[in-house]
Amino acid sequence: MYTNFQEFLAKELTAIEEAGLFKKERIIVSPQGAEITISTGQKVLNFCANNYLGLSNNQQLKEAARAALDSHGYGMSSVRFICGTTDVHKLLEAKIAEFFGTEDTILYAAAFDANGGVFEPLLGEEDAIISDSLNHASIIDGVRLCKAQRYRYANADMADLEEQLKKAQANRFRLIVTDGVFSMDGNVAPLDKIYELACRYDAMIMVDESHSAGVVGHTGRGVTELFDLKGKIEIITGTLGKAFGGAIGGFTTGKKEVIDMLRQRSRPYLFSNSIPPMVAAAGVKMVEMMSETNELQDKLHENTAYFSQKMIEAGFDCKPTQSAIVAVMLYDAKLSQQMAARLLDEGIYVIGFYYPVVPKDQARIRVQVSAAHSREHLDRAIAAFTKVGKELGVLK
Repeated sequence: MYTNFQEFLAKELTAIEEAGLFKKERIIVSPQGAEITISTGQKVLNFCANNYLGLSNNQQLKEAARAALDSHGYGMSSVRFICGTTDVHKLLEAKIAEFFGTEDTILYAAAFDANGGVFEPLLGEEDAIISDSLNHASIIDGVRLCKAQRYRYANADMADLEEQLKKAQANRFRLIVTDGVFSMDGNVAPLDKIYELACRYDAMIMVDESHSAGVVGHTGRGVTELFDLKGKIEIITGTLGKAFGGAIGGFTTGKKEVIDMLRQRSRPYLFSNSIPPMVAAAGVKMVEMMSETNELQDKLHENTAYFSQKMIEAGFDCKPTQSAIVAVMLYDAKLSQQMAARLLDEGIYVIGFYYPVVPKDQARIRVQVSAAHSREHLDRAIAAFTKVGKELGVLK
């Protein structure tokens, strides 16, 4: 049987490659940071990591992880409810709840698991999920696992959301689900308007803060802080794998009864190993650091505004951003691959995104700015983009 299947897969892979859609992995041989070394020996500037606050190789986080490695060991070899819960896990859950102004928190191995495990335990056939059309794949997959009725509204379109809420009035419970920051465009969900509609049509709200926590809001508390809604949103999901140190691990934080039910019935939580204690300890340290100063958030906001403005002045078609994501629109998939390859030659590490990650004919290079980038780093990237853009006919 495999001979026939092998032939089928080979043809499919060839077609993907010929279409310019084949994803190739570059190998990094240094710590993650603004400057990295890849396996060719080339030193490049990294503009495509989720390392928004530059904490992935932070010395304080490494020391916290190292201390926990000595005190609590390498791994737990268990799920949480058997023998996989330490005092460090509980402390991190409390710290995250305090950070977001919520009642309780549950940890997962990844944010994908948090989103995959949140809907099915809470909602049934009588209920409704009203989801933004550009929500992350993990939300989409999580919704698929749930028997609730599904409604979808156009990205950040409040008129469409209201129409879907009207349709869902016959359902028992209604949950509006949105990304805080939409990862491919960089725009922020209009949570203030979503909250108004939720109140008007008797709905709850879930926000995925993965790309907004640590980034959006004056102190990095995300979109709930940005719109002065701290503590008013029923469910927040997020990750430790982006701004919060870049390791691994996800979480759901929110109303106590919600978290209690997830501990009882959320399958990714019940059947996945606990995150390593050293990761949890670094997470605790990260929250403490972010509670002491806004220096990293201020630097990130300054860097993003500078980069975005200079790229637009250079003539690039960039989507408006309210986050640390600057989407440089190229529209053509092959062109996005070619430009990313040429930029690597110029010492700038970025990736072209294309279908199915983004809609067809909406290919782009997603630039992710970090607090770790210096003004010199930003200027070098802008100069390289301009040079390659002219070479490839993106700029006139």
